[in-house]
Amino acid sequence: MKTYSRRKGEPPPAESRHKLIAYQIYEDDSAPIRPAPRERGWMEDADKKFPYRCLPLVIANQYGWEILSTHHVRASWDGTSGPEGLYVESLYGDGPLHCHSHFGEGVLTFQIPFLFKTPVGWNLMVRGPTNNPKDGIVALDGIIETDWAHSTFTMNWRFTRACTVEFALREPICLFFPIRRGVLEMFRGELRMLKADREFENKFREWSASRDRFLSGLEKGKPEVVAQGWQKDYMQTAKDKKPLAHPFANENVVDRARTGRS
Repeated sequence: MKTYSRRKGEPPPAESRHKLIAYQIYEDDSAPIRPAPRERGWMEDADKKFPYRCLPLVIANQYGWEILSTHHVRASWDGTSGPEGLYVESLYGDGPLHCHSHFGEGVLTFQIPFLFKTPVGWNLMVRGPTNNPKDGIVALDGIIETDWAHSTFTMNWRFTRACTVEFALREPICLFFPIRRGVLEMFRGELRMLKADREFENKFREWSASRDRFLSGLEKGKPEVVAQGWQKDYMQTAKDKKPLAHPFANENVVDRARTGRS
């Protein structure tokens, strides 16, 4: 069987692409969806923006799409377990406010105005924006079987203590990306000594020695090492600053143009 070999940076062939559809339920009720960006405020503010040197962090930042808040919301929790212990108010924004206290236990709920559909066998991983911590509250993760479910889901955040938090207008309140169902069950974990794979071990030992030499050079103030600043040999796929996810195409606009509706 002939296999397709893709060059670096080349888009996948059309037949290998899948559709992830976000059905807007009501015409006057929506929310912005965008590819998750590379940047994070705390990373931008760090000395010399050093967190961007971590390739796993940068890739994870961009892995999926974000749904943005349609309002500036303030939420306060008094530490009690009932739904009435959490008070939500809108400080700014237009349209319906889908942010409220529903479950109790300090859980803040955002209603998502879309019904998502994935190809058969694909779920949707739903969680908070990656590597973007928020003081006093934490996002709860969920996996939705969006290939068959015909109901909406909510995005939930749980307070970590009695306090007040705010979500600004257009602040990301949800991150999502597709995951293939059944893949986890296909894997079987094994523990082995590294010396069992000589080639893999040699590559690791070479890297480790190189790392030790570099750190030693920094400590001793060797000019050529200091000038280099940090090792960049592991940043091969981090040079391209384009988002990993493609923007959602707005088929609603296309449909209106076809029918002549304004």
